[in-house]
Amino acid sequence: MDFLFSFILPFFGLILAVTIHEFAHALVADRLGDPTPRAAGRLTLNPLSHLDPLGTIMIFIAHFGWGKPVPIDPYNFSSPRRDEILVALAGPASNIFLGVVLGIFYQITGIYHPIIQIIAVTDFYLAFFNLLPLPPLDGSKIFLNLLPIETALKWQEAFDRYGYFLIIILLFLPFAGSSLISFLVSPPVNLLTHLFF
Repeated sequence: MDFLFSFILPFFGLILAVTIHEFAHALVADRLGDPTPRAAGRLTLNPLSHLDPLGTIMIFIAHFGWGKPVPIDPYNFSSPRRDEILVALAGPASNIFLGVVLGIFYQITGIYHPIIQIIAVTDFYLAFFNLLPLPPLDGSKIFLNLLPIETALKWQEAFDRYGYFLIIILLFLPFAGSSLISFLVSPPVNLLTHLFF
């Protein structure tokens, strides 16, 4: 039972969270006029269309992972910078929405099962992790599109050099008895978890 609750359920919870997350990116891009995600077969809730091989392996290694980025072409948007922000926000927003819906379901019905909380917490973690302003996370796209174009290009150059290295540090560097990523992401996750569960 310990193995079930510590690994199996979080694994499937993360698969669900990643699938919802990437589908939301594809759906919003499609609605904003970009046919690229649909053409790439990403406008689907089939997890196999969204799982990234390395991200899936990381689920086993680090108990955290990610999906394949949804391809978009901002030039298909009527307002490329604004719409790219909306597409980037769609993934984290979908995870927060699902977690909140599960929390409200528990609050209204009083029906509790560990898998409900596990799925909600996994969604909260994925959402706030992706809002960090580091590539290839959604937060970097939001951050860059809020900057003046020349400044954004300079930041993009720095991101291209150091972005993935910083992600590795976040995931594996011990900090305050946990990882640095947990230190950054846990406060809002814990707030929502305590609020609903």
